[in-house]
Amino acid sequence: MAKRSFGNTRELPSGRWQARYRGPDGQLRSAPQTFAKKRDAERWLTLKEAEIVRGEWINPEEAKITVKEWGERWLSSVSPSLKPKTRASYGSLLRTLIEPRFGKSEVGQVRPIMVNEWVASLIKRGLSPSRVRQAYRLMSQIMTAAVNNELIKSSPCRGVRLPRMPETEPHILTREEVERLVAAMRAPHGLLVQLLAYGGLRIGEAFALRRRHVELDQGRLIVAASLAEIAGRHVFDTPKSHQRREIALPGFVVAAVRSHLGGLADDPDTLLFTGKTGKPLHYNAWRRWHFDPAVMAAGLEDVTPHDLRATHATWVADRHGVMAAARRLGHANASVTTRHYARAVEGRDREIAEGLDADYGTENGPRGHLAHTWHDEDDEDPPALLVDA
Repeated sequence: MAKRSFGNTRELPSGRWQARYRGPDGQLRSAPQTFAKKRDAERWLTLKEAEIVRGEWINPEEAKITVKEWGERWLSSVSPSLKPKTRASYGSLLRTLIEPRFGKSEVGQVRPIMVNEWVASLIKRGLSPSRVRQAYRLMSQIMTAAVNNELIKSSPCRGVRLPRMPETEPHILTREEVERLVAAMRAPHGLLVQLLAYGGLRIGEAFALRRRHVELDQGRLIVAASLAEIAGRHVFDTPKSHQRREIALPGFVVAAVRSHLGGLADDPDTLLFTGKTGKPLHYNAWRRWHFDPAVMAAGLEDVTPHDLRATHATWVADRHGVMAAARRLGHANASVTTRHYARAVEGRDREIAEGLDADYGTENGPRGHLAHTWHDEDDEDPPALLVDA
């Protein structure tokens, strides 16, 4: 037996060599495999010793926890900071997509190729790109937490090609189209559409409005809650990103809200919109019985409640800028507004071109001024910065 201060190697009756070392916790451990030659066993010990010196040693016993056990432990630890709907979504993904493939595997046994194969299998099953990406992101979060807790050295969720999300453009309505849709709906559902189109509310925020959220004298709404459905149950929570905001409404919408409040109870907790039984609205039922039939009656196609929010964002961004639209929608980052909601209003590009054309002929127009500068300096070509711009 060859002895070392850190560990030792010994020849087994089979003729192969075993490497053993004492970890930082004082426990004597053997290499997970034996070696054909002594120098191979010693090389393994050298690498393991360097790993310990660098502080990169991982206790192999801790990595034996299964993905199911670790995933459930992780989800339990982050649940208090998650919205109920997100928490339920994570739990569903874990149970239905992650655990069937990795549940019994030890965290330390999962390799990148296994994750790649799993993603490929989800795609072959016909799951939507969105669902596949959600499942992968959750798996990645679970494995990153394993790295952060020193169960494994690196996450196996890397180098995976995810399916592309289909490019979908929101249907941006004109003012006239919105009014046709409002007119096609029975009261008070037309008011709901107005709040989406002229207030930019999310549908869950509109469903959660109560009397105390309406400040008629100031002509505004307080968006402080949102209604979600989890397994058919209603759950009231804060708005997305926990952003409470105030929204000023146009006068004609304030008048419609005032009229609607006249028929409701004075209790501050009274919901503005309910079903026939007085309970909160169910989104799918509202779509089926109210919104979708009104879309058809108004002569429109492929319009969703979410399109009304995108319509509002586009109107506001076009007239008042993206930052104003982001504030109205409750976005902390204006890039979210431009990426998912605001779109160029039809005809604006032609207006821009016509404006530039008009500037071209003016005495101090930008293009004439730059051309004069180039000739004065006898440059053969315009400056590189101007060309790049």
